[in-house]
Amino acid sequence: MAELAALVETAGGEAVASVLQNRDAPDPRSFIGDGKVREMKELIEVQECDMAVFDNELSPSQMRVLSEELGVKVLDRSGLILDIFAQRARTREGQLQVELAQYQYLMPRLTGMWKHLVRQTAGGGSSPIGTRGPGETQLETDRRHIRRKIQKLEEELETVRKVRGTQRRRREKNAIPVIAIVGYTNAGKSTLLNCLTGSDIPANDRLFDTLDTTTRRLKINDREEALISDTVGFIRKLPHHLVEAFKSTLEELCYADVLLHVIDISNTDWEEQAAVVDGLIAELGAERTPCIRVYNKCDKFMGELPRGKDCVCVSARTGEGTGTLVEQIERTLDLGKYHARLLIPYANGSVLELLHREASITRLEYEGGGVSVDAAFKPELWGRLRGYSVWNDVPDTREEWER
Repeated sequence: MAELAALVETAGGEAVASVLQNRDAPDPRSFIGDGKVREMKELIEVQECDMAVFDNELSPSQMRVLSEELGVKVLDRSGLILDIFAQRARTREGQLQVELAQYQYLMPRLTGMWKHLVRQTAGGGSSPIGTRGPGETQLETDRRHIRRKIQKLEEELETVRKVRGTQRRRREKNAIPVIAIVGYTNAGKSTLLNCLTGSDIPANDRLFDTLDTTTRRLKINDREEALISDTVGFIRKLPHHLVEAFKSTLEELCYADVLLHVIDISNTDWEEQAAVVDGLIAELGAERTPCIRVYNKCDKFMGELPRGKDCVCVSARTGEGTGTLVEQIERTLDLGKYHARLLIPYANGSVLELLHREASITRLEYEGGGVSVDAAFKPELWGRLRGYSVWNDVPDTREEWER
């Protein structure tokens, strides 16, 4: 409920009271039952409220009944989050994604929004003068209009997805590693990106401050750079429409080389929040991507800090622990690579060019017989480099009969 109140404040409202109810199952008509409806109505009148926000998702009929009974606008959690997203989206892509999610949310809720008009205007009845039409109800007209809008938005987002695919192939061709920052909303993702890259991306202490993906260059070491992207924050009960609409952005997680799962360890519910993010990562098909758990705001945490192979404790605000994090990123990016010392004859300049383009070179010396190179590279390059190897740690996968 504290999180719901924070969402209301993020949307520009003020939470003045909260009501809890335990039921075995929701009431099919009003979700909360007639007794609780009367209790809420009295509370709304005393507090002079103009909106009631429910933490659960309401059906269109439940929302209509509650609005009639309570006498105020009724909003569910999904509608509230969509409103926040609509306020925050700045880029054209973000606005398209939010608009699509809003229309998908609105479609089943159109019924009952046209009480000021007679719904069927051509088949007799008591239609007001000047409203007799060709036989299509206002509801059907709106649904047709929204379907057309949804189709147009999906086509535009498909174009965006193709552009992202082209950019991704270019990155893969240039062998630039990609790191994606994920985490619960307000865990400190933007602050961490600023700390690692020296950027000045707006980072405020509020929910869903970042909606539009931001990408910056991160210097891993003297030889390597990576692209690091900040993504939209996740939250409990994230509306399905939003996950679907933001697929073109969130699918980048599947193609990242490393995920940084940022966890606000100063929050008492951090374990539950981390589980929500893990669930959404799995839903998006990125559960096999190497993941580093980054426990942020450790300067505010008084207990024993987590320890483990793939976890790092940092304070993005002060910079504490970020050096260790970069070292962990470097080690993770190196996983699965082959290491070898190669002697490249001067006549084979194309091989040296290949190494510069697609491998990480740690040592390069010019000798009498050619260029001596220590390099780390992807396994698929080994077939072209095997003949130049002086020393390597490549696993021997040949069968006994081949040896």
